[in-house]
Amino acid sequence: MRSNTHFAICIHNGPYAGTLELRKVYEVLDDAVAAQRNFVRVIDESGEDYLYPEAWFVPVAVPETVEQLLHELSAK
Repeated sequence: MRSNTHFAICIHNGPYAGTLELRKVYEVLDDAVAAQRNFVRVIDESGEDYLYPEAWFVPVAVPETVEQLLHELSAK
C-alpha cells in the first residue's frame, strides 16, 4: 500500500462531470508542487491522475482496513 496517498470526497466537478462524480471518494496522491498552487492530484474516473482545484474536494480520514479495501477496488 502506498503511504503517500489519501482520500477525499468530491463536492464540485465544474466542467468535469464526465471524470469526477459528486459525493464520490477519490484517491489523492501527494504532490507538493500542486498543493502550493491549491490543486490536488486525484485519480479520476479515467483511472489516471490529474490536477483539480483543491476546493473541489474534502479530505477524509479512513481506517487502515477501509483504505486497504479502497486500494484493492481501485486496482480492479
